[in-house]
Amino acid sequence: MSGNINEAMAEAVEDAIVVCPFLTQKYQDSKNCKKELNYTDSCDVDIVPCMAQSNFKATSWLGLLTAGMLWMDFRNPAKFETSMQSLVKEITATCGDKIARVSMNVSSNEAKQLATPKKGRAFIHIAAQKYLAETGQVKFHPASGSRNSLTIRDRPEDTSYWVQESQGKGSNIFFFKNYATQGYLGYDPNGDYVYTKAQHYGAEEWILSTDETDNTGRRAVIIF
Repeated sequence: MSGNINEAMAEAVEDAIVVCPFLTQKYQDSKNCKKELNYTDSCDVDIVPCMAQSNFKATSWLGLLTAGMLWMDFRNPAKFETSMQSLVKEITATCGDKIARVSMNVSSNEAKQLATPKKGRAFIHIAAQKYLAETGQVKFHPASGSRNSLTIRDRPEDTSYWVQESQGKGSNIFFFKNYATQGYLGYDPNGDYVYTKAQHYGAEEWILSTDETDNTGRRAVIIF
């Protein structure tokens, strides 16, 4: 940056589609980083945090600002390429429509057709390496009506993709709507099974947290 640093940071944020802060203790201690990320938040620019220091936990202003966000893992230099690939996918999933509109100079409606990925996210079980998907079988529940049952598949299918909806800004509670059937992912503790259904209530609320034990550089999460 050259000239007035505050003006330069403000201009960079205002021109940005997404900001990716690399979280370290030095980043948290920096007054300029604090101003820049706070301004990013006030401008409602998308933030995709990247964890770049092992055993670091964001606290104070940085912890507050990134609360509820899932960070990308850049803690292992040996997995840098994998981390970069995961970051590109996350940026595309977070704001792919904005990128398409800017890079191709098209309208909002056209950008919706161009944005990738078109099908949302897929859940892959780490141990089994299988994809969560609907079975096509319907169960009837006396309180909530019809429910579609789920299973895990060797390969992704049309019902393996999920659109993530947040309960609100700063919240780590999410709803997951099946891209193909529009049903919301839920869990029945009495029957001990997962399902999808048309509307979401309390049983369809999910908390995502970053799996800090994973060191592959991929976007690994725990969902519960």
